[in-house]
Amino acid sequence: MSTEVAISIIDREGEIHQIVAPTDMAMNLMEVCKAYELPVEGTCGGMALCASCQCYIESDHSLEERSEDEEAMLSEALNVQDNSRLGCQIPITDDLEGLVIRLAPEEF
Repeated sequence: MSTEVAISIIDREGEIHQIVAPTDMAMNLMEVCKAYELPVEGTCGGMALCASCQCYIESDHSLEERSEDEEAMLSEALNVQDNSRLGCQIPITDDLEGLVIRLAPEEF
């Protein structure tokens, strides 16, 4: 097993960022985006209480189902699509190798 995975993140201007995320540090996607200084707020600190880390899953990866908390938050968020997820609710695991996400527009 590798201790890191390659992930592609498309920012709000359409630029693709190729990042490497550690699988052995119990991080989530929001934390990794913040570590790479990508424009993700994570206002609630990863508690699924805001949607400032909303992203769209662009690749064909099978992720864990949304939790009730994540579903509830997304039901109140703007710009939600069928492939919307909260980055704070996606743990970095080996299964994410090759994941492609797009950051959702900022909510105003």
